[in-house]
This record gives sequence, structure tokens and C-alpha cells, in this order.
Amino acid sequence: MDRLREQRGFSLLEIMVALAVVAIALTTLLGLGNRSIGAQGEIQRLTQATMLAQRTLSEVETYYTLGREGELAMTGVFDEPFQEYRWEIEFSETLLPAVQQVDVRVLWGPAERMEKIDIASFVFRAGGSLRP
Repeated sequence: MDRLREQRGFSLLEIMVALAVVAIALTTLLGLGNRSIGAQGEIQRLTQATMLAQRTLSEVETYYTLGREGELAMTGVFDEPFQEYRWEIEFSETLLPAVQQVDVRVLWGPAERMEKIDIASFVFRAGGSLRP
């Protein structure tokens, strides 16, 4: 009968081991949750920067379509609520004199991290000819 009493419950050591395993599992899950939140924030900033770059590129194309490319600023900061993002525009010549490559770069965050996104397109100069 004494032998049956000894085998009915868990020992203190077994409970301590089970609690340690649960604590390790919960700590790991909380760490993964924090990393997931950080990754989500980074994805959101990257998506926002891409959309701002596309908007800036559309503005550049509009200026070129209207023949007002001389009025374009080459650098700037976006208006609220996107003031943490800044942009740069760079033009390059192509093999066709009437076509220029335009690169739009959107940067954000501290300078030492240098987070940025680049997109490129081509614009047709108003009044230009496609003949080389």
C-alpha cells in the first residue's frame, strides 16, 4: 500500500523541471513576438518609402510632360505626416538624346544606418526627338 502512495503524485523535482521547460518556451515565444513587431515596422517603413518614391517619380514625369523640368527641386523632405522621409532626384543621359533616365531615392532614419529605396524610370524631354 505504501508503494501505491508514492507513485500517485509528481515529485517536486518533476514539477520544477516542467516549470523550467514552460518558462523557456514562453521566453522564446515572447522574443519571437518582439522580433515580429520589429520586422513589421521595418516592412511598413519600406512600403511607405516605396509609395513616396513612386509619387515623386510621377511628379517628375508630370513636370517633363508639361515642359517644366527646370522648376524641379533635386532634393527635399516630404510634408507631414511623412517628414521623416527625404528624397533626391538624379538625371542621367541615355543613348537617345530625347530620353533621360531619372533615379528617385527616398531616405529615412539616421544617417549611419542609411536606409533608402531607389527607383528608376525614363522621361521623354518635351519637344525632343527620338532620332539619335
